[in-house]
Amino acid sequence: MATVPLVEGFRAHLRFGRGLADNTVHAYSSDLLHLAHFVDPDQEPGAVLRSVTLATLRGWLAHQARSGLSRTTLARRGAAVRAFYFWATDTGIIEENPAARLASARPATTLPIVLSPAEVVTMLETAEARCTGGDPLDLRDWAAAEMLYATGMRVGELAGVDVGDVDLAERLIRVMGKGGKERVIPFGIPAAKAARMWLEQGRPQLVTDFFTPAFLLGRRGRRVNQRQVREAVHRLAAQAGIEDVAPHALRHSAATHLVNGGSDLRSVQEVLGHASLTTTQRYTHVTAERLRSSYQLAHPRA
Repeated sequence: MATVPLVEGFRAHLRFGRGLADNTVHAYSSDLLHLAHFVDPDQEPGAVLRSVTLATLRGWLAHQARSGLSRTTLARRGAAVRAFYFWATDTGIIEENPAARLASARPATTLPIVLSPAEVVTMLETAEARCTGGDPLDLRDWAAAEMLYATGMRVGELAGVDVGDVDLAERLIRVMGKGGKERVIPFGIPAAKAARMWLEQGRPQLVTDFFTPAFLLGRRGRRVNQRQVREAVHRLAAQAGIEDVAPHALRHSAATHLVNGGSDLRSVQEVLGHASLTTTQRYTHVTAERLRSSYQLAHPRA
């Protein structure tokens, strides 16, 4: 990404002022550079961003909509420019906020992919069965999958967990979520079993520096990254004969199964680390959709 002082200042604000995740910071920065290039690819991006008007922003978003850009991406780009110009006017860098009257695009309201409890059990049993050979990576993948489903945490959160964050005796795990917000999540006996076997049998085979705090390690003894965790989940799903799913499906599944099991939304919100209860409420929509499908199949006057 090109180094633009104005954009770099905004990045610092997002990261340190608002505590946003690196992926969000990168996405918002890219959106601003995309806007500047759209307006005038030959001019310095910072100068372009200072001269933007409301009409310019509307034209930029309209052009992308006509080009077939997804509603979700359009909504994010709108959010990026609103956040940028609010910051720029609040700090006095720009006098008037051209995005003050920019309408918000509604993101797509597609329901998350959710596995059935039976599918999850099949996947986790497959992960456990692969560990009979004692391969440390198999033990790691089993522990990762169990923890993702047991806690509903994000992949990035799991990758950031340290050994000291896992309390096997109390079956609790400390997680650093979005915005630097810490939360403690309980997990069950199966996840504790997988984590214990990984820590006692798998991790010692991979660790190269005994001062490394990371809970999950890669083949070279370094902390795993999100890509490695995603690849592990994809492998397990394929070997379990389940349609390929992203690791986030385990988070969605955990949330939905909690709601279906009678857990209140506030508790699920706390487990997932959602800032807003509105985000958590979509899992009631999943439940409603399944109830509607079941009703239409079973009721004689549906």
